[in-house]
Amino acid sequence: MIDRVGTALKDFLKQESAGGIVLIVAAALALVIANSPLADAYFGTLATKLNVSFGAFEINKALILWINDGLMAIFFFLIGLEVKREILTGQLSSWDKASLPLAAAIGGMAIPALIFVGINWNSPESISGWAIPAATDIAFALGILSLLGPRVPVAMKALLLAIAVIDDIGAITVIALFYTGEIKLDMLGGGAAALALLFVLGRLRISSTIPYVLLTVIMWVFVLKSGVHATLAGVTAAMMVPMVARDGSHMLENMEHGLHKWVAFVIIPIFGFANAGVTLFGLSPADLLEPLPLGIALGLLIGKQIGIVGFAWVAVKAGIAKLPDGVGWRKIHGLSLLAAIGFTMSLFIGNLAFTDPALIDAVKVGVLSGSLVAAFAGFFMLKAALPDEVAPDETVPDEGLPKEAVTGQSA
Repeated sequence: MIDRVGTALKDFLKQESAGGIVLIVAAALALVIANSPLADAYFGTLATKLNVSFGAFEINKALILWINDGLMAIFFFLIGLEVKREILTGQLSSWDKASLPLAAAIGGMAIPALIFVGINWNSPESISGWAIPAATDIAFALGILSLLGPRVPVAMKALLLAIAVIDDIGAITVIALFYTGEIKLDMLGGGAAALALLFVLGRLRISSTIPYVLLTVIMWVFVLKSGVHATLAGVTAAMMVPMVARDGSHMLENMEHGLHKWVAFVIIPIFGFANAGVTLFGLSPADLLEPLPLGIALGLLIGKQIGIVGFAWVAVKAGIAKLPDGVGWRKIHGLSLLAAIGFTMSLFIGNLAFTDPALIDAVKVGVLSGSLVAAFAGFFMLKAALPDEVAPDETVPDEGLPKEAVTGQSA
C-alpha cells in the first residue's frame, strides 16, 4: 500500500500541472480554514512573533512576514536565475525572440494598472495598489495550460513563460522604485559589500554553492534592515551566479533546476496558504464592487486581455514582431487570460502596498475573484482553440528552449 502511494505521488509530481495544482489546493485550504472554527488559530499562528538575534542584529517579525520576506526571497532568487538565463541564452537573448513577448508584457502591465487607477482615482486610500493587477502568476498559469496536455504547442508555453519573465522584471522594478521605505544607508552599505563579494565569486566562477548561499543570507539580512524590500536581495544575488563554473559545470542552470521543486511544491504553496485566507462571512456583492477589489479584478480580467492582445497585435502589424508557428490570435487571446491569473505576485505586491488588514482583505477578494474567473475562461477558450490532436506542423522542437517551457515546471 505504501509503495503504491509513493509511486502515485512520484507520478503526480512529474506531471506538468503538479505545481499549479498544489498551489490551488493550498489556497483553497486557506480559504476553508479562514471561514471555519479554526480561523482564530490560523490567523493567530500567522501573527505569532519569531525572534532571531545574532550579536547586534535582531529580527523580530510575525510568522507571516518571515514567509513573505524570507521564504519569498528564495522565490525571487529563482526568478533572478531565470531572468539571467533567459537574457543570455533563452527567449530574451535576441530581438527576434524577445520582441513579441516584450510588447505583450508591456501592454499586460500598463493597461491593468491604468484600469485600476481609473477605478480608484477618487479613492486615495487604495490608489497605491495600482501595481497589483499588473502581475502574473507563472506557476498557476503554466499549471492551467498544462492541463490541456500535448495539444499545446511548445511555442505557446515558451511565449507564456517569456511574457511572465518580463512581467517579473517589471514587478521587481516596481517593488524597488515604489514600495521601498526609509533607507538606512549603513545597512544598505553592508548589503552592497556582500553583493560585491558575490560579484567577485561570480567573476572567479567559483563552483561551490556554499559561499554563494552564505553571502546571499548575509546580504538578505542587511537589505532587510536597510528599508529596501529584502526579496530584492534574492534577485540581485542570483545575477552574480555564473552560467558556467570554473570546473565546467552549468552552475546557474543546476541551481535553477535544484530550486524549482522546492519553490513550486514548498515555498509557493506555503505563501499561498499563508496569504489566501480571507474571511468571507458577511461579504456581499456590493463589497466586490468597491473600488479596490473591483479595480484589481477588472485590471486582471479586462486589462490583461486588452494589453497583451492589443500590444502584440500592434507589434505584429507594425512589423516589429511575428507570431510563432502554430500560434494564432485565438491562442494569444487564451494566453492573455491565463496571464491574468495574478495570485502569488499580486498578493505579494498587495502586502507591500497596504498595512490596513481591511484593505489587505479587499486585495485578496479582488485577486482571488479575478484570478479564478481568468483561470476558467482561459482554460475553456484554449480548449476550444486547440486541435483535438497535435498537428505535425504544430510540434515545435524544444532545442534552445528553457526546460520550464517544455515541462511546465516553473516558479
